[in-house]
Amino acid sequence: MITLGGIIGAALFVGSGNVIRAVGPAAIVSYLIGGLLVFLAMRMLGEMAAARPAIGSFMEYARVGLGNWAAYLVGWLYWYFWVGVIAFEAVLAGGTMHDWFPILPSWAWSLIMLAVFVGVNLISVRAFGEIEFWLASIKVLAIIVFLGAGVLFMFGLWPDSTNTISNLWAHGGFAPKGVGVIFTGVALVIFSYFGTEIAVMASAESDDPAKGIRQATNTVIWRILLFFVGAVLVIVTIVPWNELPKPEDTATAPFTYVFTLLGLPNAGVIMQLVIFTAIISVLNSGLYSASRMFASLAGQGFAPRFVAKRARNGIPVFALLASTSGGIIATIFNFAAPGSGIFDFIMNSAGLVALFVYAFISLTQMRLRQKMTPEEVAGLKLKMWFHPWLNIFLIAAIAAIFVAMLFTEDGSTQVWTSLIATAVLVAFWPLVRRNLKKRKTTGAHPRD
Repeated sequence: MITLGGIIGAALFVGSGNVIRAVGPAAIVSYLIGGLLVFLAMRMLGEMAAARPAIGSFMEYARVGLGNWAAYLVGWLYWYFWVGVIAFEAVLAGGTMHDWFPILPSWAWSLIMLAVFVGVNLISVRAFGEIEFWLASIKVLAIIVFLGAGVLFMFGLWPDSTNTISNLWAHGGFAPKGVGVIFTGVALVIFSYFGTEIAVMASAESDDPAKGIRQATNTVIWRILLFFVGAVLVIVTIVPWNELPKPEDTATAPFTYVFTLLGLPNAGVIMQLVIFTAIISVLNSGLYSASRMFASLAGQGFAPRFVAKRARNGIPVFALLASTSGGIIATIFNFAAPGSGIFDFIMNSAGLVALFVYAFISLTQMRLRQKMTPEEVAGLKLKMWFHPWLNIFLIAAIAAIFVAMLFTEDGSTQVWTSLIATAVLVAFWPLVRRNLKKRKTTGAHPRD
């Protein structure tokens, strides 16, 4: 539920409409390919995590497998991504609350939402998990109802419905804009899946980390594929892809449109509530992920030492507050200087993080496996298949997506802004490396 809560948000409920309009019914294949790539990355991460549970997960494994430079880079990029997500979800939540209760401005509601979920995360890991479970449950229930009713509708078994299977090919073919657009679509959808690794991070704080990691890796990805691919299949089967309205808000979102066709009363209001739940659920997950990664960065000596300190209940308070501060700053820029482009830069420059993280996971797992003896490999409780060929395949696929992004307007913007943010981190690496060497010569461990 933590993983589902972290990734099922407006990107599925609203953003899937843009993908379908751009690709056609073949968007099903785009979501399937993107999901399979994430599945491979999760399996690789699962192998490493089951053998060595660690909070901060892939950053710690990157340090052991590739070196401090890799851990520094992937850790800070991941934290930067979630700070952007925190700001984005806070802005969306504030805007929705202002629509419902205009007594306060949007920026005030955004700060209130941040304060509420910072409080939830400060209580305990259990409190975070409980809240996330119930928020995710609402989203999951909405999708299950959507899938069940949609399947009945597409086969003509729903009241006043007819068989609509032919919509898959009757309007210009299954891939009306060509096969190449399917792969461009993968670049659009792969970011919708980003967040599955939260389950591995959370499992490291559970009573039985190895068991939790195996369960998360083996079961969660199939549920994600069912919800994402299944939902898109229902949409393109029920509604001709070229008749789907442009999803500008919850009222024109594809889920709302299909629910309206099903005759569900007040579909717009219901979906607005569901999407708001999705927004605050991702906000909750973002605060958890960002704080754990920031604390891990500090523990390895890549951030100020005090950030790693934890309260008696195990919560990295300073890391949580610092991560929230980043979200607050980005939120304030959005409302105070909407024309400055700073908020847009923050959001766009995090666009490649998913690809970077998956590439580092693949390289790290390949390197750690090389360091293991045959006996250690045989003793792995969770093992990646066809090593290292699937690693090579994943890296090649990531490179292909990177190239595909360069040929789309939004994608190219994300590529160049992400590269600028990465260049800034690279520029600071010599200072961080010098600090690590100084600690080593003084005998201080990075975790001290």
